[in-house]
Amino acid sequence: MIEKYQFGEYCIVYNGQIYNTKELKDELLKNGFTFNGHCDTEILLKSYIHYGEDVVNHLNGIFAFVIWDSRKKQVFLARDHFGVKPLFYTMLQDTLLFSSEIKAIFAYPGVEKILDEQGISELFGIGPSHTPGTTVFKNIFELKPAHFAIFNEYGLQIKPYWKLISKPHTQNLEDTCKEVTFLLKDAITRQLVSDVPLCTFLSGGLDSSIITKLAADYCEKENLPPLDTYSIDYVDNDKNFVKSDFQPNSDKYYIDLMNKNLRTNHHPIVIDTPELASYLEDAMIARDMPGMADIDSSLLLFCKHVKNEMTVSLTGECADEIFGGYPWFFREDSLKSNTFPWSIALNERQKLLNPEIGKKVHLKEYIDYRYNQSLSEVDILSTDTPETAEKRKISYLTLNWFMQTLLDRSDRMAMYSGFELRVPFCDYRLAQYVWNIPWEMKALNGREKGLLRYICRDFLPAEIVDRKKSPYPKTHNPSYLKKVKEMLSQIMQNKNAPIHNLLNTQYIKEILESDGNAFTRPWFGQLMTGPQLMAYLCQVNMWLERYQPKIEI
Repeated sequence: MIEKYQFGEYCIVYNGQIYNTKELKDELLKNGFTFNGHCDTEILLKSYIHYGEDVVNHLNGIFAFVIWDSRKKQVFLARDHFGVKPLFYTMLQDTLLFSSEIKAIFAYPGVEKILDEQGISELFGIGPSHTPGTTVFKNIFELKPAHFAIFNEYGLQIKPYWKLISKPHTQNLEDTCKEVTFLLKDAITRQLVSDVPLCTFLSGGLDSSIITKLAADYCEKENLPPLDTYSIDYVDNDKNFVKSDFQPNSDKYYIDLMNKNLRTNHHPIVIDTPELASYLEDAMIARDMPGMADIDSSLLLFCKHVKNEMTVSLTGECADEIFGGYPWFFREDSLKSNTFPWSIALNERQKLLNPEIGKKVHLKEYIDYRYNQSLSEVDILSTDTPETAEKRKISYLTLNWFMQTLLDRSDRMAMYSGFELRVPFCDYRLAQYVWNIPWEMKALNGREKGLLRYICRDFLPAEIVDRKKSPYPKTHNPSYLKKVKEMLSQIMQNKNAPIHNLLNTQYIKEILESDGNAFTRPWFGQLMTGPQLMAYLCQVNMWLERYQPKIEI
């Protein structure tokens, strides 16, 4: 039986969703706990009362929470395994301030907005990614994923509670497929539990098709209403689509193909170009920093439209990171780049800084430091083949840097409209298991996500299984380039625009004159060139105007 506790001895602030509440509640009931309702907040708080600091090792979900424990006179903070839910903090003298958004911390009197040398390096060298644990603002930190913290009379102590562990993979292909299938189905089933309307995002790609197919099967098996699915497209994209190595085909044909094979209700959302540009500032505000330009604003708008009918969606996010789906897992130039392979335009990034600032801030040195620091954390086994060892490194970087950025984007853009995104592929049990699958098996038949393709060959159309990876869709409408070029030109013509103090005015003019072709390498990931880069620069100026950080170098 539990030790008796009094009302008010514990207080919780919580953001997220716990997916193993049934198991937790059953265990608590066995130990004498009673419940006033069914919400996971009550289950989470009483789990802390029961397990103490070890509670984090009993949770499966996406969460950031803070608990005041009056018995121990301490504050307990924790964040989920991959940092789906944000949690920021700072110390102001002896006071701990925390929030799910940086802007809330700045609302507290006395907290300064300072952009120092490290912040500039994060913003323009690493951004829109960031070093885990840091932000672009001086003395504003994030609790790292898979960490908890205790704040008491002795100060703030931060500890990890989970990490990917390298160990030999002993199962054959057949048993590996069975284990991956079980873990994936279990993650999806757990995340389909909801008291509010739930749907899936369907792009017709492998990942979203797997989620949608398994979710639709579950709904049919449980005699639930047909699953609702949603897709995003842009006005006139069918007329203006341009094939590239990164985006080899459009989504519509594959979405239609999936819908013919499923018992679902599909809803296409079509966004117009002016909306994308007009919501760039909202997307920046949602992140509290410049982000992925219209790649952000389009998702924000997508979620805003879906929110009119739904509250929660499952997405295929994180499959590429966990199963090896990006081009840089296979391209020799990326593997040998000796830097983050999604951000190889180092010279261009440096050139973008105001020359006076560039004399003091050396982006390559900072990026090299963070890159090598991260690689030193990778646990390589003596039994790993050279290829598996190499791919462990690139996988570790992708999981801890690139995936974090996309998860941050997803949560921020969705929650801006009170919408929740769930990511079954990001289940920590699945990620841990796949981490140790040898690369030769993971990239079965020499394909990106080869193992995943092999597993779903019996329940997805062959065209979906064989479809080459295509990233989140962007607009190809030339009117978008025209609009963001006009926006950036107006900013540059304003001599009082704060962007002049931070960035290289002449270089930005060259970018404008060449319609973005002066910057031919993607700024980040696979899509941020041309219009996206111009839109990003607009976001930088919007950010400087709204947050007005003091530049301190």
